[in-house]
Amino acid sequence: MTTFKNEVYFDYTKEENITKQKEALEYVRQQLGKEYPNMVGGKEVFTERKTVSINPANKDEVVGTFQKAGKAEAEDAMQAAVKAFETWKHTPVEERANFLFRAADEIRKRRYEINAWMITEAGKNWGEADADTCEAIDFLELYGREALRYAQDQPLTEWPGEKNRYFYIPLGVGIVIPPWNFPFAIMIGITSSAIVTGNTVVLKPSSETPMMAWLFADIMKNIGLPEGVLNFFVASGAEAGDYLVDHPKTRFISFTGSMEVGLRIIERAGKTNPGQIWIKRVVAEMGGKDSIIVDSETDIDTAVQGTWTAAFGFQGQKCSACSRVIVDEKIYDEFVAKLKVAVDAIPSGNPADNVYAGPVISASAEKSILNYIEIGKQEGKLLCGGEKIADMNGFFIKPTVFIDIDPMARISQEEIFGPVLAVIKAKDYDHALEIANNTIYGLTGAVYSNNREKLDRATRDFHVGNLYLNRKCTGAMVDVHPFGGFNMSGTDSKAGSKDYLALFLQGKSVAEKI
Repeated sequence: MTTFKNEVYFDYTKEENITKQKEALEYVRQQLGKEYPNMVGGKEVFTERKTVSINPANKDEVVGTFQKAGKAEAEDAMQAAVKAFETWKHTPVEERANFLFRAADEIRKRRYEINAWMITEAGKNWGEADADTCEAIDFLELYGREALRYAQDQPLTEWPGEKNRYFYIPLGVGIVIPPWNFPFAIMIGITSSAIVTGNTVVLKPSSETPMMAWLFADIMKNIGLPEGVLNFFVASGAEAGDYLVDHPKTRFISFTGSMEVGLRIIERAGKTNPGQIWIKRVVAEMGGKDSIIVDSETDIDTAVQGTWTAAFGFQGQKCSACSRVIVDEKIYDEFVAKLKVAVDAIPSGNPADNVYAGPVISASAEKSILNYIEIGKQEGKLLCGGEKIADMNGFFIKPTVFIDIDPMARISQEEIFGPVLAVIKAKDYDHALEIANNTIYGLTGAVYSNNREKLDRATRDFHVGNLYLNRKCTGAMVDVHPFGGFNMSGTDSKAGSKDYLALFLQGKSVAEKI
């Protein structure tokens, strides 16, 4: 077994890579509009109602038609997972891990194609899509290796007259609910971690990006994953989603998404339903309101670059995105002036053409973001953007910056999940830290400063799960930056870490008198 190494991103300045990505985009374009079944217990399942995935950069273009299952189909999916668990939990860990390694190899072979599907369905530019695909490969490679480590007997203190063992066993059936914004990486991370530890899952992908989950389910089927271990299940959240969360056979729920939905899942999972014999475990990553602090003792150009990149990468549709930048008043005016120049220069367009800023994910997201922009116009001064791009047939919003925002303003406190940045003036570094910690979230944050004492203080007092010093607050790498937040950002599950698989296992102690 080789040492884990992160996948290297494609260099899209090379003509060979540009050509291959364009060819993959053309191939995907020829595949658009097909219908895809749910896959339950190895069988194709079609439903009367449908889920239609569209290209957010061209709302008239159908990526694919998927199913929309309800309670009856949810019960079938649960029973398929329950049945498969009885044999999968005894499958040797080496065999389970090998499925992850083989899937990683298959994804490498199809990387340009997978990128092309993501560019088309999620609206990511080439670099963002490739980073997502690379992260998916990293999750598979790390979790496969970690499963082998967790499967060993754990060290214990010896006791005379006894032979003692402590080892891990799987939990059971899990409901996996990934987000649309990292539709391949997070989906694969939270699915593969459950599978490799011996659990079976019902994978309910986001209705915005079901194609990305279909690709993974199809890969796992083609490499021979036993039927029922991974059930691909596009469904109504209000009907089938609640039903599965409430189900007495559900042992755990792995969720990434909004705070509101996450808290609802946690509340429902906390209720013991008839026939339930365990306390359900919930692994939840629920978003953030992330700040970058720009200290007076820093290089302003570097801080501006890090801020706009973190704020507007993938249109700000990342739970780690910088949505607030807190700037010392000594350099505030210079920072704002340079930020305006940088943001005004951000190009918007079709991500298939590898333009930096593409669309937001959907009409409902566009409506919500535009509503927050109107709120921002009442709460501060509009510096850049502030409107929909009307001449594009998609959900395009100009990168938007508001300045002179009060720390307790709505656009400073509420997660917008779009290309909107609030600039806040701080009296000094102490005040900046106070503002940075004033939200209900605690996911990512960053500090730009050349003062070692200030950086050390941020390390101690900036209450976020992922803190970055003198760099942007986005771009966590698997096993480099274990990812997960405090407070209302979730259960601090630390995806991409050596702790993560323990969330899908339970320890068993066996003592034998000798």
